[in-house]
Amino acid sequence: MKVLLCRPRGFCAGVDRAIETVERALAKFGRPVYVRHEIVHNQVVVRDLEHKGAVFVEDLSTVPPGSHVIFSAHGVAPEVFDQAERYNLHAIDATCPLVTKVHVEARRFAARDFTILLIGHADHVEVEGVVGEAPDRTLVVASVEEAERVEVPDPTRVGVLTQTTLSVDEAMAVMKVLQRRFPALTTPRKEDICYATTNRQSAVKQLRGKVDLWLVIGDPMSSNSNRLREIGADSGVPAHLVLGPEELDDAWFEGVRTVGLTSGASTPESSVASVVAHLRTLGATSVEEVDGIPEAIEFSLPLPLRT
Repeated sequence: MKVLLCRPRGFCAGVDRAIETVERALAKFGRPVYVRHEIVHNQVVVRDLEHKGAVFVEDLSTVPPGSHVIFSAHGVAPEVFDQAERYNLHAIDATCPLVTKVHVEARRFAARDFTILLIGHADHVEVEGVVGEAPDRTLVVASVEEAERVEVPDPTRVGVLTQTTLSVDEAMAVMKVLQRRFPALTTPRKEDICYATTNRQSAVKQLRGKVDLWLVIGDPMSSNSNRLREIGADSGVPAHLVLGPEELDDAWFEGVRTVGLTSGASTPESSVASVVAHLRTLGATSVEEVDGIPEAIEFSLPLPLRT
């Protein structure tokens, strides 16, 4: 059996920044440091940071006054910043800069009295944060079917935004419907789906027809990991999303000659290495990295942690 490892895979610049934000805050302010929501959607990362002294919460009212609280990479609504101030908390914003860009676009559209059509999943924490910028004028559109049905007060004043971790192909299909229905639709100055999501999806597509089975290493809560599994399955072969080797089923690999392996943008490389080690016990004699789009993007840390 041969294993083809996609590149790029794993941590993106926004995830690197978010994790380093928690680690730097612990080093600077001591234990505990509180984090609203999972800093990134990966239980391996969350457990590691908990071990180091991070405490993850969903409700800021449970955080002791005067504490430091970090907002996750997914972003939060303005109301959350207000809550932190009311509870006398020291907020550190670890929102990915590419998500912040979508928040800024939402504010610009709202200031122009536009209806905002947000392509994404309403129950995802990133989308909840963006909707919070203008809840009275934002409509979430999750599918082509919803795009065909959505109605707006003024079709001449409509803007569209996109969750950063969607399937590029599915988002474009929804976008085409909205552009047909609303010819005056205003799009972002620059694509909202982030570079890392696009690059990881492209790497999977590059191996279409070359693998018998796909493994995506990632958390079931991770939107971009789920999209990678779907793209793998779209090629007509089995595709599984697993957090680590303990979730592998040996029966999956019967008769399989080539396994395609990638990981979501919040998945540590240690998880990939442990899966590869297990595949070697099942007869994987060759592990080959497949070159993809190189990534060299880095984001600076939040201002309170730069010194």
